[in-house]
Amino acid sequence: MSRVIAQIPTAPVAVPDAVRELAAGDEVVPVWRNELGGLTFRLTGSGDGRFVKWVPAGTPELDLGAEAERLAWAGRYTPVPRVLAQGHDASGAWLVTAALAGRSAVDPYWRARPEAAARAVGAGLRAMHDALPTGDCPFTWSIRDRVARLSPDTRREVGELPPVDRLVVCHGDPCAPNTLVADDGSWAAHVDLDALGVADRWADLAVASYSLEWNYGDGYEPAFFDAYGIAPDAGRIAFYRHLWDLG
Repeated sequence: MSRVIAQIPTAPVAVPDAVRELAAGDEVVPVWRNELGGLTFRLTGSGDGRFVKWVPAGTPELDLGAEAERLAWAGRYTPVPRVLAQGHDASGAWLVTAALAGRSAVDPYWRARPEAAARAVGAGLRAMHDALPTGDCPFTWSIRDRVARLSPDTRREVGELPPVDRLVVCHGDPCAPNTLVADDGSWAAHVDLDALGVADRWADLAVASYSLEWNYGDGYEPAFFDAYGIAPDAGRIAFYRHLWDLG
């Protein structure tokens, strides 16, 4: 998976008809947009709130069916969104989940407190890695599977594969926005698990720490690794960041 740039919308967003229908009169608030055209909306007005992820038809990089399967499995062991509904029509596909407590680690509140946010991302990733059982996980995010999906030309750029340090169930897209943080600074949950699967923990650690620079600036990796409870492994970090960029 390559890095998919996402951001909080600052301009008006056209709400797909399917999302309007799912809202059933609730207020529809756009909260996230990525460069592939995927949108996330918060529905408020009834109950505890819901979120709708919507992707335009013909966007194989964003597989909401795969995410629903992974959420259902991971939710047995760790806090993730509960799936309420999913479907598709000629214009796109959608996934409806129950709202969770906490703010994204890149919410303005946490951007103003970057070291605390970096610590929450590290602690949350460690908690996820410790909680999810590799032996029961039906999904993979291994190096070999990821490399096999690359074009032949790109495959030659990967280089020598590093030995596995520790197999865990990886998040698969562990960038800072996908950790929810409670107001006391503790991690609360994880979102966007469409690539979750068994892999070396450095596949997550390298990218999660990489994302700190994109979201907060330089200088926050030490807090992240301290909160996770591990010393940086420069070789594995370089390899997995290179693989991520190759996409």
